[in-house]
Amino acid sequence: MTAETQFEPAPRGLNRNDYKTLSLAALGGALEFYDFVVFVFFAAVLGALFFPPEMPDWMRQLQTFGIFAAGYLARPLGGIIIAHFGDLLGRKRMFTLSIFMMALPTLAMGLLPTYATAGIAAPLLLLLFRVLQGAAIGGEVPGAWVFVSEHVPGRHTGLAVGTLTAGLTAGILLGSLIATVINSSFSQTEVHDWAWRIPFLLGGIFGLFAVYLRRFLEETPVFREMQARKALADGLPLKFILKRHLPAVVLSMLLTWVLSAAIVVVILFTPTYLQKQFAVAPALALQANSVAIVMLTIGCVLFGMAADRFGSKLTLGLGSLGLLATSYLFYGHLPTSPSQLVASYALTGFFVGTVGAIPYVLVRAYPAVVRFSGLSFSYNVAYAIFGGLTPVMLTLWLKTDALAPAHYVAALSVLGMVCALVPIPGTRRRSDTLARATV
Repeated sequence: MTAETQFEPAPRGLNRNDYKTLSLAALGGALEFYDFVVFVFFAAVLGALFFPPEMPDWMRQLQTFGIFAAGYLARPLGGIIIAHFGDLLGRKRMFTLSIFMMALPTLAMGLLPTYATAGIAAPLLLLLFRVLQGAAIGGEVPGAWVFVSEHVPGRHTGLAVGTLTAGLTAGILLGSLIATVINSSFSQTEVHDWAWRIPFLLGGIFGLFAVYLRRFLEETPVFREMQARKALADGLPLKFILKRHLPAVVLSMLLTWVLSAAIVVVILFTPTYLQKQFAVAPALALQANSVAIVMLTIGCVLFGMAADRFGSKLTLGLGSLGLLATSYLFYGHLPTSPSQLVASYALTGFFVGTVGAIPYVLVRAYPAVVRFSGLSFSYNVAYAIFGGLTPVMLTLWLKTDALAPAHYVAALSVLGMVCALVPIPGTRRRSDTLARATV
């Protein structure tokens, strides 16, 4: 397979169609990501309902996070298959299919019987639907980044992927807000009896609405150009990626590890950590988490824009340094007063927004003909290993070290600073538009 630049559009600014694409893609991504992450906000409840009551609490939480991890472990297979057809049949088709595949399992989770009713079948069904969710999200996130990056001019790539990432994090915010409302509006008995089902049922409805929204999106100009030039990959892209783009794969996996540490630990794991480790009330933990996610959403856009203006090295380097400092400040001073908790969590959340600049590097690391497959493979395999197993590893680590999350995030922040110094593979040989290849 050889690659060479074939298509270089004239420089232009963002137009009305670009803004529509970014808005619809970000909104759809938010609704789908809500479906995927709402599980973690009810991990304590699900652990009590889907496992034997005589099981030790730490073991229930370990098994619950194990099911949570299964969604990540299923991502590579779903992502590779969806991405392959995304490179072959079009970004939009797979972009829409992934969200439909997410909506149905989420709806089914809200209808599941608990352990008291169905016995061992309950956690097994929960595991099955979590795996299906993982396969769907495996195609969604890389597909979304590729989709928006190929719609906008190259000099606005950071803004595009940062905005899309902000949309995904808004889905986390939506999950946190709904979890806050559920825990504030109902007693803990009511939540355990039936109210826990509400966010999953809503998620199914949200997913189907997102499928409808994506009808209004258009195929990317880059894919249409490849299609017109008959420059689509006609073999198995993964083989070519591992042979010709291994440096891009390695860098993408390391940056995904950094991203997973920031999102999974600081945003998804911490609300349960606050409740279990420091007896913070669920409503307060989720309220602080919601504020942190608002700051994360803002940070994603700003760090994405900074990557366009200042480049990925400076943006990722300073952002990772900020995350290291603020995460130690946050975790090292727990427990604190409610106001201090919210403020320090919010500051840390803003620097988690550094992840908004990471897809700027990822989408530029591969030629367009295998961009979806390359990004999806590296991102999903790394996230399956590092993101999926992190909650399980931290649950065990916390038995000996209450500051385990701080140490882990700090170590990955250092890795982020190291990765910031590495040149983006292939950018010296091609522009970030369309690289034609023959398989």
